[in-house]
Amino acid sequence: MATEPEFAQFIADQLSDLDAVTTRRMFGEYALYSNGKVVGLICDNRLFVKPTEAGRAFIVAPVMAPAFNGAKPSFLIEDRLDDRRWLSELVSLTENDLPPPKIKKRKSDLLPPKIKKRKVKFE
Repeated sequence: MATEPEFAQFIADQLSDLDAVTTRRMFGEYALYSNGKVVGLICDNRLFVKPTEAGRAFIVAPVMAPAFNGAKPSFLIEDRLDDRRWLSELVSLTENDLPPPKIKKRKSDLLPPKIKKRKVKFE
C-alpha cells in the first residue's frame, strides 16, 4: 500500500518548525529530508526514522521495524505523531547525528578529459 500524499504532508506540517524539512516522493513512498540529509522514510502511512545513538537515548525504548522488505530496521514512530515538539526534537537530533550527505560526482566528472587534436603541418 503506497503512502497517501495527505499523510506525508501531515508529517511535513508537524515538522514545520524546523528549517529545511522536505519530503520527496520515491516509488510510491516518501523520503524525509532535513537540511539535505535523509532522516527517515514515510512508508505505508507510517513514519520510520533512521536509528542514531542520540535518537535512541531520546526515545528511550524505541520500536524497531524495517520500512520495507529487505530494509534495515528503523525507529517506527506511531504513538507520538501528534506531538510536534517531540517529533521535531527527534528529527533534529537524528540530523545532527548523521554524517553529511555524500557529494555525488556528475557523469562528466568521471570521464577522462578530452584531448585536443592539433593540426600538424608537414613540410
